[in-house]
Amino acid sequence: MPEQPTPPERPLPSMPPGPHLSGGGRAPEDGAIAATGMGGAMDLATQEADSLRKPLGGPDGTGPQDKPRSLWSDAWRDLRRNPVFIISGLVILFLIVISLWPSAIASGNPLKCDLAKSQEGSQPGHPFGYNGQGCDVYTRTVYGARVSVTVGVCATLGVAILGSVLGGLAGFFGGAWDAVLSRITDIFFAIPVVLGGLVLLSVVTSSTIWPVIGFMVLLGWPQISRIARGSVITTKQNDYVQAARALGASNSRMLLRHITPNAIAPVIVVATIALGTYISLEATLSFLGVGLKPPTVSWGIDISSASQYIRTAPHALLWPAGALAVTVLAFIMLGDAVRDALDPKLR
Repeated sequence: MPEQPTPPERPLPSMPPGPHLSGGGRAPEDGAIAATGMGGAMDLATQEADSLRKPLGGPDGTGPQDKPRSLWSDAWRDLRRNPVFIISGLVILFLIVISLWPSAIASGNPLKCDLAKSQEGSQPGHPFGYNGQGCDVYTRTVYGARVSVTVGVCATLGVAILGSVLGGLAGFFGGAWDAVLSRITDIFFAIPVVLGGLVLLSVVTSSTIWPVIGFMVLLGWPQISRIARGSVITTKQNDYVQAARALGASNSRMLLRHITPNAIAPVIVVATIALGTYISLEATLSFLGVGLKPPTVSWGIDISSASQYIRTAPHALLWPAGALAVTVLAFIMLGDAVRDALDPKLR
C-alpha cells in the first residue's frame, strides 16, 4: 500500500516571558495555555492567574488587613444599629437640652402663679392648663426636667465612682479588705431604701438637691461595689494580667491599664439602668415630703400637690407623671441596649 503522508505538526503557541511553573512551562497570562511535562496542556482560569499575582494583604489584595476590633468598637457598631438605643438616645438628648436651656421651649416663669386660674384646663399659650395653685403646668413640667436629670446624673456618678473604687480594690487585693467590705455591704443591703430616706431626710431642713443626692450615694454604692468586685476578680485571672504581673508590672499599672478597661463594662450597664431608678426615687421621696421641697420645681413635688385635685383637675397630675414615666423608661431602655451590646454571651 502506498505510504500515507504524515500530517504536518502544529506549532505550539508562543509563551510570553514569565516565571516558570513547576511542570516545566511558563506562567501564562489571562486565558493562556501552558505546556506541561506530559505533553498536554492546561487552562489557567483568569481569576486563578490574578490571585497568583496579587500581593498578600486584605481580602481584596490592596492593602494590609484591618486591625481586630475591640469590645468597645463592636459595642458602638451594634448600638448604632439598635433602634431601641436610637429612640432612647434621642429622648435623653432632648431631656438634656431642655434641662440646660428650658427657656428655649418654655418662656414662662414656673414660680409665677395666679389663683384666679386654679385648675383651669388647656388654653392658648398654656397647653397643659393650670394646677391647683394656678401655676402653668407646661412650664413647671419643662423646668422640672432640670432637677430630675441633675439628681439622677449626679447620684449615678457618685454611686459608680464610690462603688467601683471600693469594690475594685476589694476584688483585686482580697484578704481582710474583701471580707470587711463584704460585711459592710451586707449591712447596707438590709436597709430599705424608702424607709432609710424617710428617716435620714426627715431631719434635713435644706431645700437643695445635695442632701437627696448624698442619701442616694450612701445607700446605692453597695450594689455597684458587688458588681465591680466580681468583675475584677474574673478579669485578674486572665492570661494578659498574669503576663503583666510576671513582667514586673506594678499594682497600679495592672489596675489602670489592664483590669479597669476590661472590667468596667458591667458597671456601666448597671449604672445606666440605675440612673432611671434614681430619678424615680427622687420623685418618690419628694412626693412623700422628705425629698426636695418648694420652691424647688420638681416632678415629684408637682405630683404630690396635684394628687389632691385628681378628681377635678387630673391634667395637673398626668403631665408631670407622664414626663417622669417617659424619662425613667428612656434610661431603662438605654441600659438594656448597652447591656446587649457589651455582653459577649448575647452576640
